[in-house]
Amino acid sequence: MRRETGPDFIEALARGLDVLRGFQPGRPHMTLSEVASHAKLARPTARRILLTLQELGYVRSDESGFSLTPRVLELGMAYIGSRNLWDLAEPHLRQLVARTHESCSIAQLDGSDIVYVARVAVPKLVTLAVTIGTRFPAPQTSLGKVLLAALDHDELDRVLATPSRSGITPRWNPERDELDEVLRDVRAQGWTVTDQDLALGIRSVATGIRDGQGRTVAAVNVNAHAAETSVEHLIEHHLPHLLRTAGAIGADWAAWQARPIDTVTVPTS
Repeated sequence: MRRETGPDFIEALARGLDVLRGFQPGRPHMTLSEVASHAKLARPTARRILLTLQELGYVRSDESGFSLTPRVLELGMAYIGSRNLWDLAEPHLRQLVARTHESCSIAQLDGSDIVYVARVAVPKLVTLAVTIGTRFPAPQTSLGKVLLAALDHDELDRVLATPSRSGITPRWNPERDELDEVLRDVRAQGWTVTDQDLALGIRSVATGIRDGQGRTVAAVNVNAHAAETSVEHLIEHHLPHLLRTAGAIGADWAAWQARPIDTVTVPTS
């Protein structure tokens, strides 16, 4: 079955994948003739491929035919395991940007700073440039407040005792009692708005991204210019979209966490 392909195309590999794809929910077990028919291969070719896959542990055989082994899960999980988790989050961020028409970001804590790990930006004039890897002091950002609010008391003390490495002088520099009060509000409502605490003109709303155990592992926000977007609009329009996006990313995160990571051992007998 010759395909119209380039000179580097490996026909034997393609045929092997055709054989694997032939096993479907409605036909988990097939005879040699059925495999050859579904893969559009000659019986001798299908037989050699099946025996090769059997030797590699991806197929098992009995008197009535052939079936896949659990080892084929390695092929699919290799994709999931090799993907950066933030690649999985990016489509959700893009949908959020499309709904809000504002830049949206995901960040995690590094000491007393947040570090941006994913971002989809819209072309607007902003006070501070943000790219992947940018760091800001956590207490003055909506992302940071969400992440700090998720820490227990001892961990919060340790984090806040770490000097910021952001190089930014924020507009708002709260005393610890004031910050604690803000963080209590964040814990109570599950989200927060920051209004120009970091720099003039920057306004944002953020919430947490939780994993399968309910832990806050990152934060996601919608960022806007204060001259264009009111706090009320952030809360009434953007926040509902943000909360749904955080839930969707968290669900993907939980699925990624639940992926099997051990090599499947296939009995040889």
